[in-house]
Amino acid sequence: MGKTVKKQRPVNLDLSTIRFPVTAIASILHRVSGVITFVAVGILLWLLGLSLSSPEGFLQASAVMGSFFVKFIVWGILTALAYHIAGGIRHMLMDFGFLAETMETGKRSAHITFVITVVLSILAGVLVW
Repeated sequence: MGKTVKKQRPVNLDLSTIRFPVTAIASILHRVSGVITFVAVGILLWLLGLSLSSPEGFLQASAVMGSFFVKFIVWGILTALAYHIAGGIRHMLMDFGFLAETMETGKRSAHITFVITVVLSILAGVLVW
């Protein structure tokens, strides 16, 4: 039998007490926005297929898009797509060496990504409504 090792590591299972750095939040949101975008492709392709199927299908798709709830969902999809693109460009700039991989540059680029996403989200809201 092996030795019994007593590990005295701190264990924190309460996620509400953990303070993530802005770079971690940006990374997590990039992954979440990717999943949202992936799921949204199916919804948008269904809507596109419906609108292209026939003149009646186009009228059905127009009626679906007239709903406030659907407009809100489409706005959310466009916002997730905008964040995923902005975050992806941020990651590519770091991977190609155009941005230094320091904590300060990571924080600054994450904040810039958030600001760009807010602007694009407002523009998407104008486009949808």
